[in-house]
Amino acid sequence: MVPHSPRGQRQSARNARLTLVVVAPALVALLLAGCASMDMQGDRAVPIEAPAAAPRVLVESNSSSEHKRMVALFGGEYKDPAAERYLDGILAKFASVIDDENRTYKITILNSPIVNAFALPSGDLFVTRGLLALANDGSEVAAVMAHEIAHVTKRHALARAEQEKRAAVISKAALVIQNRQRSEEVEATAKLSIAGFSRQQELEADETGIKTIFRAGYDPYGASRFLASLGRSSALRASLIGQNASSDRPDILATHPSTPERVEQAVKVARGLAAPDTGNSDREAYLSAIDTMMFGDDPSEGTIRGRRFTQPRLGFTFNAPDGFVLENSTQAVLGVKEGGAEALRLDSVAVSSDKPLETYIASGWIAGLVSSSLETIDVNGMPAITATARAGEWNFRLAVIRFNDDEVYRLIFATHALDPVHEKQFRSSIDSFRKINPDEAGTVRPLRIGLVTAKPGDTAASISARMVVPDKPLETFELLNGLESAGPLKPGQRYKLVIE
Repeated sequence: MVPHSPRGQRQSARNARLTLVVVAPALVALLLAGCASMDMQGDRAVPIEAPAAAPRVLVESNSSSEHKRMVALFGGEYKDPAAERYLDGILAKFASVIDDENRTYKITILNSPIVNAFALPSGDLFVTRGLLALANDGSEVAAVMAHEIAHVTKRHALARAEQEKRAAVISKAALVIQNRQRSEEVEATAKLSIAGFSRQQELEADETGIKTIFRAGYDPYGASRFLASLGRSSALRASLIGQNASSDRPDILATHPSTPERVEQAVKVARGLAAPDTGNSDREAYLSAIDTMMFGDDPSEGTIRGRRFTQPRLGFTFNAPDGFVLENSTQAVLGVKEGGAEALRLDSVAVSSDKPLETYIASGWIAGLVSSSLETIDVNGMPAITATARAGEWNFRLAVIRFNDDEVYRLIFATHALDPVHEKQFRSSIDSFRKINPDEAGTVRPLRIGLVTAKPGDTAASISARMVVPDKPLETFELLNGLESAGPLKPGQRYKLVIE
């Protein structure tokens, strides 16, 4: 029995028990956690974060193999000649202003919709296409790249590794010499020290990066603009899934400073270099470079259009109940109803064809199963079993569907009240699960970044109506274009759209 996601990435079957324990208010965390064996691998199911802190140093690792490993972890390399040439141009401008003769920096675009960037000590830089879609001009992307280069030149990864090593030695010594309670106190203090150390590294990399892009001829305020967009992006995602944004409430153990803190410092550093609106943002050239770039999920990993999820490579589709917002993670398709009071999860497991579905559903992978609730049904020609499970105040409606001889899909809904209205909604969603043929799969197209030139009278509201996004097109349009309100746009200026 091998749990895996609709993205097709099979995982280990160890500890594959789905324990139904809910900690309010984040019901989605329950279904996100799902099978304990499914490793979290940063994707759209996790909050969007700032560009990653300095990566851990793998001293004995070959730089080529490490590059391949990172590319594989983030969905492969995204080939876009225009964007690649533009990013190479930024590195060329950095060459004369960065004092690092021992490395040659190279940039790779990762085929991931999440917003992230990081660097290896070898000089390999990585940015996701999700980050490139969020950035509004060349100075913003240059700031991100310079930030990551600063982590490398200042040897932040090595410094943090040494800090963690020292903390581990001190904690172990305290355990041997004194007692377990004292060791735990020392360990907690060490964690606080490391967290503060890491946050300071981020602020230091921000400052160094801003000074670098200024010397390279870019607008030094690009960093603060991108960081502001980053905070808004996280808040928008949180609002879509019914959770409160936490970017303004820094966790003392977080490895990154809060976004407002970083924005404030970035503006302060930029003011020490130039007056606002005087630097070169290189906006038009940047927009041209990312025109037609893929946006959101790669169709090969599944697409979301409103409440409908389609996986053309694996050959199926299904519809979530009304009001659900879907996300596609490496572990499963997740859905949350606005307010977070209801959630769903779709994933798959390998189940031998000689094992009856009744035996599988009662095999202990889900806690709280009500044995008397099992019902045999047919879902678009596929044998299936539905059942109910309960845990505390939550009710769970689930279905296991035999997709082919050795593969079963699991669809799980969670709600407080499993009344006839909810039962009808959930059953309709289960019944929507069906196979698609190659012709239908071939009609699935990716979303892309498109450009539109504003005309007199155009507003964010009027142009955002053309956005092909499942939820909050106006807010998404404003986010992608760094706009604060739905007021008039500048005639003759180009803006980003999401098109199909």
